[in-house]
Amino acid sequence: MIRGGRPLHGVVQISGAKNSAVALIPAAILAESAVTLDNLPAISDVAVYSDILRDLGAVVERKDDIIRIDPSELKSVPMPNGKVKMLRASYYLMGAMLGRFGEAVIGLPGGCNFEPRPIDQHIKGFEALGATVVNEHGAMRITAKELRGAKIFLDIVSVGATINIMLAASRAKGSTIIENAAKEPEIIDVATLLNAMGARIKGAGTETIRIEGVDQMHGCRHSIIPDRIQVGTYMIMAAATRGDVTVEGVIPKHMEAVTAKLREMGATVEELDDAVRIISSDEPYHPVDVKALVYPGFATDLQSPMTSLLTQANGVSVLSDYIYGNRFKHVPELALMGANIRLEGRSAIIEGGPLSSAKVHATDLRAGAALVIAGLTVKDGITEVTGVEYIDRGYDNLVENLRRLGADIWRETTSDDK
Repeated sequence: MIRGGRPLHGVVQISGAKNSAVALIPAAILAESAVTLDNLPAISDVAVYSDILRDLGAVVERKDDIIRIDPSELKSVPMPNGKVKMLRASYYLMGAMLGRFGEAVIGLPGGCNFEPRPIDQHIKGFEALGATVVNEHGAMRITAKELRGAKIFLDIVSVGATINIMLAASRAKGSTIIENAAKEPEIIDVATLLNAMGARIKGAGTETIRIEGVDQMHGCRHSIIPDRIQVGTYMIMAAATRGDVTVEGVIPKHMEAVTAKLREMGATVEELDDAVRIISSDEPYHPVDVKALVYPGFATDLQSPMTSLLTQANGVSVLSDYIYGNRFKHVPELALMGANIRLEGRSAIIEGGPLSSAKVHATDLRAGAALVIAGLTVKDGITEVTGVEYIDRGYDNLVENLRRLGADIWRETTSDDK
């Protein structure tokens, strides 16, 4: 529930990256001893993954933002259904289990269903390493007598496939080269953990990654990088509400695409060592064109939040998504709030104008963030956002953080939740 019209002011601290955490947790099972991860985000995906690892026989202990995973007694247990269906990133268990045991039976993943995201590039990589992959009633059975290094060219740049191949190849015999690899900061974060565990990976963050397989890996301690999508969301919230917010615990270089667009619209962004400050003016925002691309381009995960900000510009903006062309399920909900948005293929044509309060529903994680941003801009009435279980998948303490920044926002249990 949001009573908008209040500029956000103050400081917000960012937690570790969701998109790193959901890869680092399964990566830990490649070790023979305990792995400790710091700066863990308190999100529902982490809780689900912790339960999955316990089901496999790992000892998982959590306290505050620290998780300790001891996989020494881990067993190769088929997981065709159940909790693996609850989150998208469960597919990382494929590469991790394959590397550790030479086999995996994992149900096809769930998570946000804004567009089908095939795992054909993951399968291509596993097969190149010598595995046999069979789809059995909606679960992937992956087996290999021995994993051997190979040269793998990804047909499309895929973060998930790049990480999954890295996980399996870390324990393969010989050298693996991944060409056309994804360059996202989360790739570097996973490679840093794996190297600390004893892997031999070079080139993470470039289009060519080289991996020398090792026989054994050991435990270590690793701090998760800041969540750049959370950072970008709070930056956009500050601009949308005409506020003045400092976001701390940030790697400013990761935010260059967002920073550039906010400045182009007319907001001031100050970059500090480990923080960014967003200062809005009273001048009308300029319309801008935004293209969601692979890193270092504008992140597709910030496309939905950016849509809400562009409704506050004085003129017509064009927002295109070249990663997920159908990621616009938030648009009909924004239309209920009075947004003037027209969809044309992979693009949304957005004519700026004030929004009004309404009851809207989050259809996925980032769409939920977009609706919260929209609600924060509304000057009259209360905006009700349902489907907040999606928001909880990627934003920890969102309501509490926004309240500390001056937002009038709270949770209620409605008839839809009972």
